[in-house]
Amino acid sequence: MEWIKRFFKPRQNNFVQLLIQQAKYAVEGMDALEGYMKKRSPKYAERVTTLEREADEVRRILIDELNRTFVTPMDREDIYALSRAIDDVLDYAYTTIGEMELLEVEPNDYLRRMTSLLGEAAREILLAMQRLNHHAAVATDHAVRAKALENRMEQVYREAIADLFHQPQDVEHIVEMLKLRELYRHLSNAADRGDEAANIISDIVVKMT
Repeated sequence: MEWIKRFFKPRQNNFVQLLIQQAKYAVEGMDALEGYMKKRSPKYAERVTTLEREADEVRRILIDELNRTFVTPMDREDIYALSRAIDDVLDYAYTTIGEMELLEVEPNDYLRRMTSLLGEAAREILLAMQRLNHHAAVATDHAVRAKALENRMEQVYREAIADLFHQPQDVEHIVEMLKLRELYRHLSNAADRGDEAANIISDIVVKMT
């Protein structure tokens, strides 16, 4: 009978802890990306690559747990979607550096501002996950802050695009414009995934209360 009880018992701590670990990797990845934007160094690129791989492994474990657990503490769709959204944030950090290395683009003020906002949003998501079990209202507050940071990110993105397309000078400048536009989109997409994570956390809190 004991194994039956274990089978039906929600593994709440397992799932929450795995999501928290994913969120921690996202924060560390954004910290490394911020370092890269201050100084384009291989050590930051390697750090993001390592974190992205480790975060992928945590996500694989979470999905395996999800597949082996009959009763989950939250809707399994929410667990899966939240894990994916947090993972995507770090994936975009990884691809941003990959594109910058490939295209040989130097960081500029817009990239630095956008990355800083992403770092703040990632920290808010982490705090929300850490408060989810015992302080749901506080978790919601952090989710709301993460969403506000996404709005600020969108403003900076629009400023960057407007400035980018202001009076192109020559073919070389147009090529640079296309490179930067792609990078701005990477970071804007990362912010969208952070916003999605914040929405899912808010939905989970509503269902829990």
